[in-house]
Amino acid sequence: VVISDWDGTGVTDRATLDLSIDAATRLTSEILQGLTSVDLRAAQTNAIIAHPAGILRGEDYLHTGKVERVDTRSLHHLLNEGILPVIPPLGFDGEGRTYRVNSDGIAVEVAEAMQAAKIIYMGESAPVEVAGTPVHQLSIPEAEELIRRQRAAGAAGQTASKLEHSVRACRQGVPRVHLLNGLQDEALLTELFSNEGIGTMIYSNEYQQIRRMFKKDVRSVMTLIRQSVQDEALIRRTRAELLAQIEDYWVLEIDRNIVGCVALHTYPEQSTAELACLYVSRSHENEGFGRKLMAFVENVARERGVTRMIALSTQAYRYLIQKGGFVETGPEALPPARREKYEASARNSKVLVRELAPERPAP
Repeated sequence: VVISDWDGTGVTDRATLDLSIDAATRLTSEILQGLTSVDLRAAQTNAIIAHPAGILRGEDYLHTGKVERVDTRSLHHLLNEGILPVIPPLGFDGEGRTYRVNSDGIAVEVAEAMQAAKIIYMGESAPVEVAGTPVHQLSIPEAEELIRRQRAAGAAGQTASKLEHSVRACRQGVPRVHLLNGLQDEALLTELFSNEGIGTMIYSNEYQQIRRMFKKDVRSVMTLIRQSVQDEALIRRTRAELLAQIEDYWVLEIDRNIVGCVALHTYPEQSTAELACLYVSRSHENEGFGRKLMAFVENVARERGVTRMIALSTQAYRYLIQKGGFVETGPEALPPARREKYEASARNSKVLVRELAPERPAP
């Protein structure tokens, strides 16, 4: 059989539709067998209501379909009964016709209709690579830029399709989408039961956020920075100290897990603010989160009328100079109250400063 289109986005002739139905039936049977073997109930559904894709750019797409709606009522009924719905990449209309529909697109439509927390795509490769380097997290703009570069280079295939549908899903309200290598043993279990996962995650702004630290977060923050405190990169902070200055702290949260933190201590008399307790978990290093935290507190400092930021560091001063725009200075640049603490600590930290230029008014 000569296949007219391989992924359900082009023209689907009768022979290709028949082959697609056969393949979907076999795959659905394998999924049902696997779920049954672990005592999970499941059922194939016809929840995808579709209509013909029609004539596009002058060409009749024949048996290619477009999702009209998702029968969420039937899906909720199955789930409420403890039955997992198995949805093949096929759509059906009210006259009994069957259409071939792109499986990545169906996942987006179902996730949006069911208000899913995430989509997990299983493909032949993951994580996504950029210049040979694995990328484990992409924001929507970053994913769109990668798609643009792939198109310019003439790249196509499963990964490109899944990236495009991931962006679409996030734009339509799905907080995050994960791309996993389906050929890797226990990839799905590792993704579901670890904080960071093993594939590539595309996230919307609602998924990754910097927010204020709450009382319930204090223990997590202390655990997060524990190793850095032991390495003397950060000063030791007690629970009481964190609670006393809780309004000065923000955390970076990913998938309900705190993976970074930062503090901004303000000295209004000197129009100065101290960048402190900047830390990102080792599992999220080299992904730009440190710079994002610095940029965030810089904006907070500007809102408070601060004209100068300071930072003290024993080990990360190179990073602060190179990535944060700080320059080295001496203890005399510190506000009196902070200099007193500096001298009492005997840590001999490098003192860094950055002048905040006033923002230009909008034209």
